[in-house]
Amino acid sequence: MDGSSDVAAESALSCARCGKPAHLQCPKCIELKLPKEDSAFCTQDCFKASWSSHKSVHVKPKLSALVASTPDEQNAAALNNGWLYCLKKGQSRTSKLPHFDWTGPLRPYPISNRRSVPANIEKPDWAIDGIPKIEPSSDLQNIVEIKTKDQIEIMRETCRIAREVLDAAARVIRPGVTTDEIDEVVHQATIAAGGYPSPLNYHFFPKSCCTSVNEVICHGIPDARRLEDGDIVNIDVTVYYKGVHGDLNETYFVGNVDEASQHLVQSTYECLEKAISIVKPGVRFREVGEVISRHASMSGLSVVKSYCGHGIVELFHCAPNIPHYARNKAVGVMKAGQTFTIEPMINAGIWRDRMWPDGWTAVTADGKRSAQFEHTMLVTESGVEVLTARLPTSPKMFPWLSP
Repeated sequence: MDGSSDVAAESALSCARCGKPAHLQCPKCIELKLPKEDSAFCTQDCFKASWSSHKSVHVKPKLSALVASTPDEQNAAALNNGWLYCLKKGQSRTSKLPHFDWTGPLRPYPISNRRSVPANIEKPDWAIDGIPKIEPSSDLQNIVEIKTKDQIEIMRETCRIAREVLDAAARVIRPGVTTDEIDEVVHQATIAAGGYPSPLNYHFFPKSCCTSVNEVICHGIPDARRLEDGDIVNIDVTVYYKGVHGDLNETYFVGNVDEASQHLVQSTYECLEKAISIVKPGVRFREVGEVISRHASMSGLSVVKSYCGHGIVELFHCAPNIPHYARNKAVGVMKAGQTFTIEPMINAGIWRDRMWPDGWTAVTADGKRSAQFEHTMLVTESGVEVLTARLPTSPKMFPWLSP
């Protein structure tokens, strides 16, 4: 490991790649004062093997001159940099803040230009012109496919990459980081693994992941806004690799978060865990919503009805649709070999949502906060395999998971 520093005194640290006891630390991480537990490695070989993805955590704010600036100054600097506000689902840009009856304190900020993907990376059919061609008319919009062993093995590989990409993004979350910088981490870590960030140009979505802050329910567009102490932020990552997609998301705390937000995020996590616990052959898809709604209601929270879980493999979104609310009309029964996501969106206030002028960002109608967690899973003969499950090397972001 070139230029590495000895951290033998930190004997409790584990390798960020393999989980073994670590004795070396990335020198760039030391320079940037990044968390030691995310920058320790057991050997130079482990460090070199993980360098292409690890280097994505070395985030340097593009708008570094704005660290102490006001939001208005930050917006002005972004606009001067050629960044613009997003309109029409990503198909249009404007230099003026769109007019809207904002439901909460959050506002959109200008966004950077679309990131490029190397020519050698396999791409989905929307990568160039923004239009999915196979997905809308596929038979798999109406039939829940039973995956082959080969498909399942590729899904495992893709979902592990997606998990590692999300973990890389989670490691850079802190007050002062922009969601655009988080998007860059996701983008670089995805292509370093040989994958394509599925959201990029999907129906013209302009970025490589979704970052949904505070009252944003889902599909928030990464922009020039800096995360603030007390925020919560959901990062939604999907990776396209070897012809299949792996999809997951988590909601994280930024600095010191109030008790109500902690309760919201933990309860949302529990909603997903309780839903996963019933997944097995013979269970009706509609039961997922019953379980989630029951726990959310007992927690004093509400369940978003406008968005649902979905089938996934070669197609980003396909059958089955899996609503997260009670008394839904989802059709079908789980069978071994099916792969799909469950991704409850839980609100602190009412369940209703509004759409920002960008055509993507869904926010709570009352401006109160929202949280979400998502996994891609496989129904097995005896139950469920969570393909995007946390790894031994995943950063410890949630207090309730601490030993």
